[in-house]
Amino acid sequence: MKSIIITGASSGIGCAAAELFLQNGWRVGLVARRRELLEEIAEGQPNAVALPADVTDAKAMEDAFSQFGEVDALFNNAGMFGPSKPIDEVALEDWLQVMGVNLNGMFIAARLAFGNMRQHGRGGRIINNGSISAHTPRENSVCYTTTKHAITGLTKSLALDGRPFDITAGQIDIGNAESAIVTGLKAGNPDMHTMDVGHAAASVLHMAQLPLGANIPFMTVMATKMPYLGRG
Repeated sequence: MKSIIITGASSGIGCAAAELFLQNGWRVGLVARRRELLEEIAEGQPNAVALPADVTDAKAMEDAFSQFGEVDALFNNAGMFGPSKPIDEVALEDWLQVMGVNLNGMFIAARLAFGNMRQHGRGGRIINNGSISAHTPRENSVCYTTTKHAITGLTKSLALDGRPFDITAGQIDIGNAESAIVTGLKAGNPDMHTMDVGHAAASVLHMAQLPLGANIPFMTVMATKMPYLGRG
C-alpha cells in the first residue's frame, strides 16, 4: 500500500486530496493544527492517520513523521495568504507569519520527507503546492507571492538533489480552486471565476501515481476563465 503525508489536510485542497487518496487505497497521514477536523476526516477510515501538528513547529512535525512511518509521497500543501495590502501597509510580524507557514513550514516538511525516503531506500515523490502566484501575482499580495516564487526554487532543488536517491519533486500551481483562501478573495470580487476543488485533488493524485521514472516538474490547473493567461 502506498503512503502519503498531506499537510494542510483539514480543509480545502488538502482535505479534498486526502479524501481522494483514501478512496484510491492509499494510507494517508493528515497533518494540520486542528485535531478535531482531522479526526472527522479519519473517522471510519482505517488507512487515515490524524497527525495534528503546526507545520512551523519542527519538533511536532518530526514527531508526526515518526508516528506515521515510511512515506512514499508528500503533498506539501499547508499555506496562508496573509494581508492583502500594499507593502508599506504590511506589518513585519504579518510578513514573518506568512514566511513561517508558506516557506519555513514547507521546508520542514520537505526535509523530513526527503530524509524518510532516503532512509527507507525506495525513493519517493514530493509535490509542492506552488499556486499560480508562483508565476503571476495578484495585486496586494507581496507576502504570499514572494513565498510561492520561493517554492519554485525549492521544487527545482529537491528534484535535482533527489536524483541519486530516486526521490523526485514536482509542483502543482493551482488557480482559483474553491478553498478557504479563494472564498475569502471572492468575497471582495464576486465575479471571480473558480473551479471545484476536486479538480485540483485529482491532479495531485495523477502526479503521485506516476512511476518514479516519470515526473511532472510543474503542472498548472486553473479555472478556465480566470485572467491568468491574458494581459492587462
